[in-house]
Amino acid sequence: MLAENDAPRDPRSSPVQAQYSIVVPVYGNELSLEALTARLAQLVPDLGGPLEVVFVVDGSPDRSGEVLARLLPQQPFASRLIYHSRNFGSFAAIRTGLRRASGSYLGVMAADLQEPPELMGEFFRKLLSGSADLVIGVRRSRAGDPTVSALGSRVFWAAYRRLVQREMPVGGVDVFACTSTFRDHLVSLDEKHSSLVSLALWLGFRRESVPYDRLPREHGSSGWTFRKKLKYLSDSVFSFTDLPIRLLLAAGMIGVTVSLVMAIVVVIARLSGAIHVAGYAATTLLIAFFGALNLAGLGIIGAYVWRAFENTKGRPGAVVMADRTFDGNAP
Repeated sequence: MLAENDAPRDPRSSPVQAQYSIVVPVYGNELSLEALTARLAQLVPDLGGPLEVVFVVDGSPDRSGEVLARLLPQQPFASRLIYHSRNFGSFAAIRTGLRRASGSYLGVMAADLQEPPELMGEFFRKLLSGSADLVIGVRRSRAGDPTVSALGSRVFWAAYRRLVQREMPVGGVDVFACTSTFRDHLVSLDEKHSSLVSLALWLGFRRESVPYDRLPREHGSSGWTFRKKLKYLSDSVFSFTDLPIRLLLAAGMIGVTVSLVMAIVVVIARLSGAIHVAGYAATTLLIAFFGALNLAGLGIIGAYVWRAFENTKGRPGAVVMADRTFDGNAP
């Protein structure tokens, strides 16, 4: 059982000062919410301190908000129900939840129950012991995932580790917990079109991991599509590495070298009489090659400039439309 401690509390606009907070982004999870709240309620007796759960409905197209509004007043834990004005993405929802959570120790998990809620108790125990500032869940297996999907995920995360963040666990990170001090540093990095998990790893601090087995999805289908994976990878590449610039520079140097070699060959052949008329095909290919290289270069530079421009606009990462609080129906 977790015991109370005298860790400093982070003052937030919450009706209940919790010791533990769990942030849950919600999008298309209507069918899993009843089971989720029941599993979270089972954590309360073992924590030994006040629990608050912050649900952020991120423009969900189903009845998730209505279901939570019905379920939360009956739960033995305090809760907040926050509505975004539209879908801003899971990272934006997590940021909103972390900013408004009041706990000294904070966890983040998905609403689809593929990551066991009981992990939160284990995470909080590690944080409470003072041995870590950030605890991440590391998958041992992906139960129930189709073969093609599992293979695609392995390839994706292998590319991510290679190109972006070598410290990223092999299967990525979907669930983690941290101290309020770490949370404050994390949400202060208000970068748009970036990876919140990679920012957490970039921060450093003391970090520990907890292995777990991912559970099969019981309701609905995953929204983690190939298109979203590609966007996530590209956002992370442009946010955390200059790899595209270095690749462009390498391509340019290779192109210049090839052009110089070809120019020397053409001059020698011309002087020796092997070429009487300059080749039209070679000229066309060179123009096409360097034209494409220039366009690719402009696109890569434009991607960096656009992201820099987005971060200068000062727009919030998400807009909160409503915020409801529930004190909990503690026995």
